[in-house]
Amino acid sequence: MSVIEQKLEEMGHKLPAPKAPLASYLPFKKSGNMLYISGQLPMNEKGLVTGRLGAEVDVEGGQKAAEMCALNILGQIKSAANVPLEDVIQFVKLSIFVASTPDFTDQHLVANGASNLIGELFGEKGRHARAAVGVPSLPLGAAVEIEAIVELAS
Repeated sequence: MSVIEQKLEEMGHKLPAPKAPLASYLPFKKSGNMLYISGQLPMNEKGLVTGRLGAEVDVEGGQKAAEMCALNILGQIKSAANVPLEDVIQFVKLSIFVASTPDFTDQHLVANGASNLIGELFGEKGRHARAAVGVPSLPLGAAVEIEAIVELAS
């Protein structure tokens, strides 16, 4: 087990198995040392976090959903690279999509659920550029969806 996976367990998380695509796309695409991870939903063994921020989901629930997306990103990285997570050179960018009502304006706070987890696990390598965007709906009614760009050692 890698150091990052041990940190995850100490934080009360488990590295999830990568989720299969729900439509006609690849879960990730590697180009050189860059890894592009398709949007990950807040899904775990208990199911999918659904609803809209500003209606059925509060900021704290949205942050937990974003954290779940980040965990699924880590599962995809491990699957794609077939190397320990320590081989991540850096997280380049996260794009966070938040299903929200028109008057909800705290998408940036929801996105912190993912950014904080990655930062805590990877330190300086986890610092990334980011976009947090409110959208009227997401696939399967998900509350959050996150895609990532990551640089790998090889």
